[in-house]
Amino acid sequence: MITKSIPNLFTLGNLFLGMLAMMLALDGRYSLAAIMVIVAMLLDGLDGRVARALNCQSEFGKQLDSLSDIISFGIAPALIMYVISFHSLPQTGLAWAVTAIFPMCGALRLARFNVQKGIPGYFIGLPIPAAGGVVATLSLFHKDITAPYFIISMLLLSYLMVSSVRYPNFKKLGLPKKAVIATPFVVVLAVVIAVLFPDETSKLIFVPLVIYAGYGLKQNIDRLLRRKRREEDDSERLFGPKR
Repeated sequence: MITKSIPNLFTLGNLFLGMLAMMLALDGRYSLAAIMVIVAMLLDGLDGRVARALNCQSEFGKQLDSLSDIISFGIAPALIMYVISFHSLPQTGLAWAVTAIFPMCGALRLARFNVQKGIPGYFIGLPIPAAGGVVATLSLFHKDITAPYFIISMLLLSYLMVSSVRYPNFKKLGLPKKAVIATPFVVVLAVVIAVLFPDETSKLIFVPLVIYAGYGLKQNIDRLLRRKRREEDDSERLFGPKR
């Protein structure tokens, strides 16, 4: 019974850090708030692996994971961005709308993931942890980037979450059963490093997250170009080459 609860403890830790991120953001401790989202990503990546290693996957754990994710990677990053950059905008309605759209698209992404059969080795749409991680770490560049660019970025990430773009799925990478014992120590070490160096850690993690999100965007553009070329080739076969 205790063994079956271990993965859920990781999931609840993810939820706790999401709540903590929002409270830190409201207190003006933005770097630490972003770090809490990043560490929550670590816990989110571990809960499924631990469950598979211990052979205790469950529908309850799956639903709990989704509910935690919408808090930690949907609402928390959107609130961090709003508090840092959007609240001072004169067009308050636009700021409210963009802040709300992001977690709404995240919820749609999670619901689709839970009910639709996926493609082995891939996610359909940008996973919400990656999208939330980008938003949380991107917000730390508020001194260098103006609010309109943040708005465009959040809308783009929202679209990618509900899109049909395929993203590589690294969650299926296994975790040896013996490694489960060392997992809490890895998490503690990651938290210590992140708390000691919040700005550096957040901005360092920002880079691979953006590359991952951009990969899907590039795939989408390539797919549209291939479709256009096929349509042109079909048109040439039917009507001859254009003059």
